[in-house]
Amino acid sequence: MTAWTARDIPDQSGRTAVVTGANSGIGLAAARELARRGARVLLACRSEARGKEARSRIVSEVPDAEVEFASLDLADLQSVREFAAAFDGERLDLLINNAGVMALPYGKTADGFETQFGVNHLGHFALTGLLLPKLLATPGARVVNVSSGMHFLSNIDIGDLNSEKKYRRWVAYGRSKTANLLFTHELARRLEATGSEVVAAAAHPGFARTNLQTAGARMEGRRLAERVAGLGTQLLAQSAESGALPTLYAATAPGVRPDSFTGPRLQGWRGAPVKSVRAKWTLNDAAGERLWAASEQLTGVTYDLK
Repeated sequence: MTAWTARDIPDQSGRTAVVTGANSGIGLAAARELARRGARVLLACRSEARGKEARSRIVSEVPDAEVEFASLDLADLQSVREFAAAFDGERLDLLINNAGVMALPYGKTADGFETQFGVNHLGHFALTGLLLPKLLATPGARVVNVSSGMHFLSNIDIGDLNSEKKYRRWVAYGRSKTANLLFTHELARRLEATGSEVVAAAAHPGFARTNLQTAGARMEGRRLAERVAGLGTQLLAQSAESGALPTLYAATAPGVRPDSFTGPRLQGWRGAPVKSVRAKWTLNDAAGERLWAASEQLTGVTYDLK
């Protein structure tokens, strides 16, 4: 069987995609390939300067790309609401919830949520809910939540979603990535129950060369740790382009199943996209329902799946 590559992405002409965190790394690579195949792509980024720079980079490689910058700060629910209200497309074919932070020192979002849980899960939960009417109205629409193999580090703690009892950065990261998968599971289940054809799927990049690995150390001024993490990433990680393939597969390949989880072939580390292994707790209906209810309460966003 031939390995799936970006060359296998079907024609995306006439389709609209929103990619969060598209200013660098996996998000930038995914946005570029979608634009190369003809999609109109919105780069949903926190930094206007970096978002516009990413747009320029894409256009330099794909001169006829239809790509736009749109301001979105997932650490601020007001920004999420403003982005959704300003979205002017008649259709939304692909929502790729890619943006994320990893292993940061303890902090809080503008709304008082622990940063990793707030950005990686709650921001995307709110964004998806607010854009849901566009997705439901678009034949063949998909939502792709980018999780991580590191979700195996920890199940969520429904009684301490904001890690207020004890904060361990890697555990908090694992919980946020488990939340991504539980959200995918529950969204897929609810969509199916209403007869919707919108596909909610998940993906993870394996170990890819992005700025996530060094961000935490850089924020704390730990220069040696930052250099070590950067060197290890350069030596061992696959490219961002390769890391984006599972996301692109989940977003565009024919026959992708709801609640599927796509990752790299070689033990979840690197390689072509294939079905990936996930923890059993990410397929728990009761946990998905509890997280969903908590997320609606925390964000104030209620899903209308009718």
